[in-house]
Amino acid sequence: MRASEVLQALRSLASGDVRASMKRFGIKVDNAHGVTTPALKALARKIGRDHQLAAELWDSGTFEARAVAALIDEPDKVTRAQMDRWTRAFDSWAICDGCCCYLFRKTPFAWDKAVEWTTKPGEFAKRAGFALMAYLAIHEKKASDESFAAFLPIIQREADDDRLYVRKAVNWALRQIGKRSARLNALAIQTAEAIRARDTRSARWIAADALRELRSARVQAKLGQ
Repeated sequence: MRASEVLQALRSLASGDVRASMKRFGIKVDNAHGVTTPALKALARKIGRDHQLAAELWDSGTFEARAVAALIDEPDKVTRAQMDRWTRAFDSWAICDGCCCYLFRKTPFAWDKAVEWTTKPGEFAKRAGFALMAYLAIHEKKASDESFAAFLPIIQREADDDRLYVRKAVNWALRQIGKRSARLNALAIQTAEAIRARDTRSARWIAADALRELRSARVQAKLGQ
């Protein structure tokens, strides 16, 4: 499919109700049609992988086109420069998380960018670093405990950032890392305790929410403790 055909297909799927729902969930809708996630995924499957088309769709600037771009791009053709350029354009948690989940985590640069982006000033660029940590923790089953333990000092360092979508991602990364193994669970709980001692509003929330899950009977039973 050509970019113009994809954009026309997206316009045909537009829904005012979906657009209103997106807005309620904190997604910027200035350049959104209002298309459901299942419909976007179905369209992406129909298109197949296409790096050039993904670039054209991203440059169109519409939310749905960018979501499809993340779904169809070819991870082995993605460059560090492209990742940085797309990340600078993030304007909602949804496009941030979609890119991290479906594309960025599959690139050879995912681990480096997870660390690098945590120092970015923009709310969603910084969120991307922690979202990548969370998705790597979920999907990289063969990665070592040491690889994830290296993220914990960064999580602790950034726990005072009170911006909603940053602190939620910091918490998310901490919880996902702490559910991978008994060793990482103990290290994540230790990190959460250190975060709680910082005594800022953001740190208290991150720590309390993470400790509630990491110490829960369900997680402890899953880890065989």
